[in-house]
Amino acid sequence: MATAKVRYWAAAKDAAGTSEEDFEAETLAELMTKITLDRAELARVVSRSSFLVDGNPVGKRDHNGVILADGATVEVLPPFAGG
Repeated sequence: MATAKVRYWAAAKDAAGTSEEDFEAETLAELMTKITLDRAELARVVSRSSFLVDGNPVGKRDHNGVILADGATVEVLPPFAGG
């Protein structure tokens, strides 16, 4: 199981109440389940967010198939206003 650092931006940071935290997970799907457990507002924001894993966009890939390496950094990017 990998230890991942999660960085939250904008509305995700507000909903999480922190800018980053550490979690253990094998996949992005497992990580998202763990960080949103008992955090309804964060779950709402995460459901609309995009993700970077070690700087690489996840895009529309199935989160169950995104394997996290030990020491990975996952960034949660909610939709931003403006252009």
